[in-house]
Amino acid sequence: MRYPNGGDLLVAVLRELGIDTVFGIVSVHNLPLVEAVDRALRFVPVRHEATAVNAADAHGRARGTIGCALTSTGTGAGNAAGSLIEALSAGTAVLHITGQVERHHLGSGRGAMHETKDQLGMLAAVSTHAATVPSAADAGRTLRDAARAALTPPRGPASVEWPIDLQYAPQTDTPAPSPTYRPPTPTPDQLASAGALLASARRPLIWAGGGATRARTPLTDLLTATGAGLLTSNSGRGTVPEDHPHVIGNFATTPAARALLADADVLLTVGTHFRSNETADYALELPAAHVQIDLDAAALGRVYPTSHPLHGDATDTLTALLPHATRADLAWTDRITTVRTEVRAALHDTIGPQAAICDALRAALPRNAVVARDVTIPSSSWGNRLLELYDPRDNVFPRGGGIGQGLGMGIGAALARPETPTVVLAGDGGLAVHLGELLTLAQECPRLTLLVFNDGGYGVLRNMQDAHRERRSGVDLTTPDFAQLAAACGLSYRRIATAADARPALDAALATDGPVLVEVDLTTLGPMKNPFTPPVKIPGQ
Repeated sequence: MRYPNGGDLLVAVLRELGIDTVFGIVSVHNLPLVEAVDRALRFVPVRHEATAVNAADAHGRARGTIGCALTSTGTGAGNAAGSLIEALSAGTAVLHITGQVERHHLGSGRGAMHETKDQLGMLAAVSTHAATVPSAADAGRTLRDAARAALTPPRGPASVEWPIDLQYAPQTDTPAPSPTYRPPTPTPDQLASAGALLASARRPLIWAGGGATRARTPLTDLLTATGAGLLTSNSGRGTVPEDHPHVIGNFATTPAARALLADADVLLTVGTHFRSNETADYALELPAAHVQIDLDAAALGRVYPTSHPLHGDATDTLTALLPHATRADLAWTDRITTVRTEVRAALHDTIGPQAAICDALRAALPRNAVVARDVTIPSSSWGNRLLELYDPRDNVFPRGGGIGQGLGMGIGAALARPETPTVVLAGDGGLAVHLGELLTLAQECPRLTLLVFNDGGYGVLRNMQDAHRERRSGVDLTTPDFAQLAAACGLSYRRIATAADARPALDAALATDGPVLVEVDLTTLGPMKNPFTPPVKIPGQ
């Protein structure tokens, strides 16, 4: 096939991938690409390159596919780096295409506009795959190779830099057959040994991480067949709907769940990397009888010892273990349902007046709504645990822990799923990182409700300093008048000042066919019973 320029070729490849929306910022070094995408697909002009990648990432997560971001050369590509780190941390498929100076300037150090030293090396450091388009005859192959790398488990962002002279050049494209991916498989002896251990279990627990999200059916079948309890990481939430009676959820570090782990005779973990914030900074104790399934061989036994490491695909491996499933003791299953209720009730009580917001959200949201969360106290305390989720594609949050990414992710997810409302939980400090994306929100007009929890700064770090230091440093911030800010951007606005305001404000916002900014005034709402602090260690404290 021949194409007039690189932009038309890019559109053809994106259509092959099922991508209909691209997020980015136009530049002299990507103009042919943006123009073609804008003519043939949907181009969303965000206000910062980091948001382009965040939105593309979440667009792919919400659909269970791949997203696409377009950025410019040099500083533009550098601006995208933090969000590429997020996609790399989360293992989400993103095709990131950035410009590059003309081929004859590459590596010359002449100071060509937007030129940077070793842009490809920078991209390789924050991507699972990085490549340069070498010629107009190889652009299609380069793009498809990148997309294939992004989509190959364990998945991640793939970056392609495209010299501007090659973008303008006529393209010749000869698609080649893609190699078939074959996941690793545990040996029959490994499966038999793990199966025998599972069959002997009378007090089993299962822990599902992000690697389990594509194995929903066999995981649910195993849960049903054994009567085991299910713990999850934040990334594994929704793999089994969280209203299932055996789903304890993202509560592994609570006293009741720790007691379950201490008494369990077998633990089966699926695709979880035991992040520090989900294991009490690695202080959580796990049973010695530990069957660990992971597609990443390096993850097996990396954080916790495993007696039965199984290197393989979660779906295939769980399916192979199903015939060995044996029912747990009835008293154990009863205890699991009791713990499930207890941990939720305890957290509901701890968060004080914010419980009314959590309850109102779940009541007003349809079952299949996307819940996007920035890194903020409401997200970390209850949004990541108590606010029920029923599908892993609804669970959108920055797994790498960087603040300021929630709104961009919410915009991407909302445009991926326009048939249902999307909600974003953000703090005033995190929102300020990319405040300009309020204009993207107003321009694209998705069905998105943005909850801004306003405590005048970085609440998590403020709580840490209040607990361990004599003074505060860098945590108290000036915040805007959010009513005036919403009006200036053309956004609808509502305010929650008391617990009684939560249900009517959220019912009205979520019934709106467009974006709404809902400010939660944490000063008037009142404090939680216990100030939230992250599970990190401070030497000497």
